[in-house]
Amino acid sequence: MGKGDAKKKEPAGKGKGKQAAGASDEGAKDKGASKGGKGDKLGTCNFVKARHILCEKQGKITEVYQKLQEGWLDSGDKVPPAEFGKLAMQYSECPSGKRGGDLGWFPRGKMAGPFQEVAFSTAIGATSPAFKSTHGYHIVLCEGRRG
Repeated sequence: MGKGDAKKKEPAGKGKGKQAAGASDEGAKDKGASKGGKGDKLGTCNFVKARHILCEKQGKITEVYQKLQEGWLDSGDKVPPAEFGKLAMQYSECPSGKRGGDLGWFPRGKMAGPFQEVAFSTAIGATSPAFKSTHGYHIVLCEGRRG
């Protein structure tokens, strides 16, 4: 088992073009780094800690985002996680809303499409604009990155 792992790691650093089709994780990291545009750290981390607010209706998530703008974002402040959590408990339609929208640490590849893209490209401490996924409308607060 150890030898197989070593073989997988070695080629990834050498020929990205040859390995891209067979190594989906490395391909995702490379794409994330190029899409992030704000530096490699956003696109290459393996784990992110985030909170979110999920609403089925666009009007409801717009209302929540306006509250965030009026309270913090318009003045250039970052939304404190505790305050974001209060809004998540009040408005989020996701079971995580009971925990203030806290999703904890999750790896790249666990969340679907646009949610993962936003969670992994939002700067630490920043709040994303509202966006749509297959589950509804979200706002994400990135709390940390690692790996």
